[in-house]
Amino acid sequence: LRLLQRTPIVGKRAPQPTQTPSQLATAVASLRVRPGTVRARSSAASDVKVEGSETQMAPDPKLVAMRAAMRAAGVDAFIVPSQDPHFSEYVPTCFERRMFISGFTGSAGTALVTHDAALLWTDGRYFLQAEQELGPEWTLMRGGQPGVPEPSKWLADKMAKGSKVGVDPAVHSLSEARALRSALEAAGSALVTLDVNPVDTVWDADRPAFPTAPLRVHKAEFSGKSVADKVNFIRSKLDENKSDVLVVSPLDEVAWLFNVRGGDLDYNPVTLGYGLVSKDEACLYVDVGKVTNEVSAHLDEAGVVVKPYDECAGDMRAAAAAGKTLWIDADKVSVALVEAAEEAAAAAGPAEKKAKTEDEDAKKTIKEGVSPIPLAKAVKNEAELAGMLEAHLRDGVAMASFWCWLDEQAAQGKEWDEYEIGEWVSKFRAEQPGFSEESFATIAGEGPHGAIIHYRASVESARKVGPDSLLLCDSGGQYDCGTTDVTRTHHLGTPTDHQKNAYTRVLQGHIGLTTAVFPQDTSGFVLDAFARRHLWEAGLDYRHGTGHGVGAALNVHEGPQSISPRFGNMTGLVPGMILSNEPGYYEDGGFGIRIENLLVVREAKTSHNFGDKKYLTFDYLTHIPIQKKLIDFSLMSGAEVAWLNQYHAVVWEKVSPRVTEEKVKAWLKEACAPVTVKTVVIG
Repeated sequence: LRLLQRTPIVGKRAPQPTQTPSQLATAVASLRVRPGTVRARSSAASDVKVEGSETQMAPDPKLVAMRAAMRAAGVDAFIVPSQDPHFSEYVPTCFERRMFISGFTGSAGTALVTHDAALLWTDGRYFLQAEQELGPEWTLMRGGQPGVPEPSKWLADKMAKGSKVGVDPAVHSLSEARALRSALEAAGSALVTLDVNPVDTVWDADRPAFPTAPLRVHKAEFSGKSVADKVNFIRSKLDENKSDVLVVSPLDEVAWLFNVRGGDLDYNPVTLGYGLVSKDEACLYVDVGKVTNEVSAHLDEAGVVVKPYDECAGDMRAAAAAGKTLWIDADKVSVALVEAAEEAAAAAGPAEKKAKTEDEDAKKTIKEGVSPIPLAKAVKNEAELAGMLEAHLRDGVAMASFWCWLDEQAAQGKEWDEYEIGEWVSKFRAEQPGFSEESFATIAGEGPHGAIIHYRASVESARKVGPDSLLLCDSGGQYDCGTTDVTRTHHLGTPTDHQKNAYTRVLQGHIGLTTAVFPQDTSGFVLDAFARRHLWEAGLDYRHGTGHGVGAALNVHEGPQSISPRFGNMTGLVPGMILSNEPGYYEDGGFGIRIENLLVVREAKTSHNFGDKKYLTFDYLTHIPIQKKLIDFSLMSGAEVAWLNQYHAVVWEKVSPRVTEEKVKAWLKEACAPVTVKTVVIG
């Protein structure tokens, strides 16, 4: 542990411990517990004593060992987020520290351990799960509920003045750590960055190894741009930004820049790696054992140097010591990398720093700003769009096969549970060429489970899906050419009038957004009301955004574009962007409805171009039928019915030639058959 030799970014380093890491590991070895040896208890039992018994529960060995490590490091509290060093949505098992120390297996949460408390924050999706999984020493903090403070607020209110709160700088972004530091300093406490994560000291030899999935080349026919072209683009942006080196940390940005894909994370085809691009060098930092001969030749051709994953920080130090300006995104680059660069610049001394100029920005070691990669990645080229369409046509075959099978099972009176439904969805996708994995865990919610927006069935929680079920199924696939994400709500029996009314209003919102025409650079929040209008007319709504960006054979959730009622995202929409269109309605304890297609932004053909602006609209990528049984056609306008018929005609035209099984083709033909609505004029 080192004492910082400069004004700290987030606080200060802890003082040198009295024991070396190896001595500390030996000291806590007897306290360590292997994963799974302590049965999780409901958090409700944390303050419960057995009547008439003085026997107390044995303390959690993991917490005992962790607190020993914290004392040795000189900190009074330690924060354990769910994040990896790249702030990924899904993290490799070797970075699941919060899961290990708390026993809580949900995907979202933050643990906080002090010498006399252990707390776990999560959101409403996981309250029940956390209650079941947390041990008796843990307190569940129900995030977002009245009276429940955020971790920084809790620390500021509860910790004594002069307390030191430790963090692992590798898993906290610069902006996140600054905000935490500010809250703590205002309360008289300090934020301290540690070189050794106390959780790792406890985990030790039981910690899973880093993933080793090999890299693969993302073919030019799907990428549309060479690595050399992308590197040259970055270099032009470096000139514009008066910077010398761009630091690339998010894994999907690394994969996009170097036209490679990997398998280190569930659902996202990426690899653990960093990128540094300067005016004369481009480096990929990755486990070199993952680099196949094909990938090596691919990178050599573009002039990319491959270096070990752990050398990125050292090269940032060298660049900073040489007086280079490093461009970083404060929301996406870790404190550890920034500290490495700033410490090296401070140690180099004035003689090695850049000569003074009138441009003060040019003298900075760290220049903060949004990376140019997210927007470039979000605007797909024609090759990427063609690959995405191909992926969705393959997906159309898979999902037609699935829905045909499920309707057949229901007609025979057979039942399957929600967990098994997810397995079947994956099975049908796996039959398609180029499929590698799901793009996220399938959400299959029957009846009241459909009302849980991010529900994920387990073997224990799964409800039966049978002849009279209303099923919400949100799923997606990763293919060699693209990424899919689709939701359909399907009734296997006879829907109620209320279900049909709600479903139809959701469909009308879906159509309203798909057919919207708007000026180029319109922000997504401006369009959100198109999807909600018909629900609002009935006093209904939904509590989530309407659309997110989607990567091309990359992460199913990407930015910067979105469609949401929140006004914070001002990113303007431009041709080539892909977004989901997923309005819904959820009735707690009853049912859930969502209809989701992926859309691509295209230029609209308008009779005028007021203000010499381009006007835009959407085209759909998803080619899967929308169930007509659930529609109340008395609510639909003629234009809306015409859109539905046209959509189904295109689905049939493009998907049916790919279907080889006759019963699936017959199902698809019926599902895509046009609807005729008779209008009766009275008077």
